[in-house]
Amino acid sequence: MDSAPRVSVVVPAFQNASYLRATLESVLAQTFRDFELLVADHGSTDGTWAIMQEFSGDERVRLLRTPAGGGAERNWNRVTSEARGELVKLVCGDDLLAPGSLAAQVATFDSHRDAQDGGVAMVASARDIVDAAGRPVVREHGLGGLEGRVPGREAIRRSVVKGANIFGEPCCVLLRRTTLEAVGGWHGDPGFMIDQATYCRVLEHGDLAVAPGSLAGFRISSTQWSVSLAREQSRMAAEMHRQIAARVPGLLSPGDLRLGNARATLRAFQRRLVYLYLGRRMLAAPTEEP
Repeated sequence: MDSAPRVSVVVPAFQNASYLRATLESVLAQTFRDFELLVADHGSTDGTWAIMQEFSGDERVRLLRTPAGGGAERNWNRVTSEARGELVKLVCGDDLLAPGSLAAQVATFDSHRDAQDGGVAMVASARDIVDAAGRPVVREHGLGGLEGRVPGREAIRRSVVKGANIFGEPCCVLLRRTTLEAVGGWHGDPGFMIDQATYCRVLEHGDLAVAPGSLAGFRISSTQWSVSLAREQSRMAAEMHRQIAARVPGLLSPGDLRLGNARATLRAFQRRLVYLYLGRRMLAAPTEEP
């Protein structure tokens, strides 16, 4: 077998025919070249698998299929389990990477290799929020003011108190694969929090480092307009906060939890208002996998 690449980019695809080609092209256009690209289709019926075949001739690409069922957690873990790289980045099938994304985030990891305390387990960067056509709606979004290197537990606490996933979607994050495996992979409990809940587990075992610049594009979806979904998102955020407090005694005070839960509720409804305002700039896409 060939030597393992430095980075594995993994794409759990589901009903992404409208956007997947652009997503994969953005990965393959990286200025950093030592990576593999794994794509797993989770029983799509919209032509996603056919689009994946367009990339089968690239030696960096491996195409996989995940049987239906198990929700997003199943496909995220299935495609990640095939990764061979030291570092892993998950990119959802409708998001985009800036050409220098991998180069900047790998360089940030490397700048902390002399650490003696377990080192950096995760690198994150800001992202642009983009509409259905890939046009930026909000630039340089995320991170809640974090800069440089941040102790993992402080980064967790900051995210809870902010009531938000300040680290961003997976396209914004690069993880040390062995640490992700050590915490059991991607955690889908509570639902809608699979990314942030997993990041927090990873950050219990290492620090966060911030890579400068906006290095990804997260595509927003009209499926997040509903009041019922906003309520469910805020409820699940509170459950995630409770789980963190139970898992890491002493990290969060009762005041931290009250503030974080209140802010999570406010942010969920603010998000809904923004999506309503944007209206036709968003195209509906599935929020859950089979």
